[in-house]
Amino acid sequence: MIEKLSFLENKYKELSEKIIDPEIINNIEEWQKLMKEHAEIEPIVFKYREYTKAQDTLEEDKEMLKEKLDDEMKELLKDEISGLEETVIKLEEELKVLLIPKDPNDHKNVIVEIRAGAGGDEAGLFAGDLFRMYSMYAERQGWKTEIMSSNEQGVGGFKEVIFMIKGKGAYSRLKYESGVHRVQRVPTTESSGRIHTSTATVAVLPEAEDIDIEVNPSDIRVDVYRSSGNGGQSVNTTDSAVRITHIPTGMVVACQDEKSQLKNKEKAMKILKTRLYDKLMNEQHAEIAEERRSQVGTGDRSERIRTYNFPQGRITDHRINMTVYKLESFLDGDIDEMIDGLITSDQAKKLKQVG
Repeated sequence: MIEKLSFLENKYKELSEKIIDPEIINNIEEWQKLMKEHAEIEPIVFKYREYTKAQDTLEEDKEMLKEKLDDEMKELLKDEISGLEETVIKLEEELKVLLIPKDPNDHKNVIVEIRAGAGGDEAGLFAGDLFRMYSMYAERQGWKTEIMSSNEQGVGGFKEVIFMIKGKGAYSRLKYESGVHRVQRVPTTESSGRIHTSTATVAVLPEAEDIDIEVNPSDIRVDVYRSSGNGGQSVNTTDSAVRITHIPTGMVVACQDEKSQLKNKEKAMKILKTRLYDKLMNEQHAEIAEERRSQVGTGDRSERIRTYNFPQGRITDHRINMTVYKLESFLDGDIDEMIDGLITSDQAKKLKQVG
């Protein structure tokens, strides 16, 4: 670890000199790239300097303790040494966390796809509850939510809803939500009071930026049609709904929420690019699939990750065996405690690899 930190400090010194070099400053693209790298390693270097300073002071104090000193001075030194030893251990742990490889998508906005699973109408209502939960969480974070595409069901809730959450670090917080969510409760339509189990799937995808993926216009087919709502009634009298088919992969995205054909097409393209980017990322990570499965992470979307039990008022995340008893506030977007638990668990597993 120390070798790596020493290398990063030398790299930081080199970059500090380069970013004030007039020749490099004139090459704006190169300068921005170096500035980004400089900013990324700066927190690690500053923490390392804090660590080496504490370590040096500790060694000096230990040497002083070997000298002839009065009892009072010895006691003061022992107290200082004890405090410094604690500080060094704490800084070591902080450095290990800082050295965990960063997910390049962590800073991105997300596109969240929620689909009703097993359980009929009740699954659709639960999908609606999850949409509301994430929307309220986004609001708490000061993020913006925008529905990209939705397919409502007649009794309320959604068969499918796709929405974007825009905000700094949205993916870093929400990437652990991908998977099957299960609800156990008595449906409002159930007269006998029996508890039903229903599911909904959640997929959290980092938004694809233009630099991430390029779609060849000749690879897509765009169809327009008249949008319709629940029960088949016409929502619009013009052909504003858009369906985009990506011919090489067979991916199909349809959007009809907007009255404008252009807006529907823009949203559909954004969803398509994000799905293609996600597919590309998954293919690139295929060789480390086993490692991904061993982590809490963002893995298999067919995995049952969480149960929402209404009779007991509890939510249990099965990946980290964590249970919280605050169902109502959790569904109102108070999910930070669970997310923090998932991040801590994920970091602990990655720390073993760093260590």
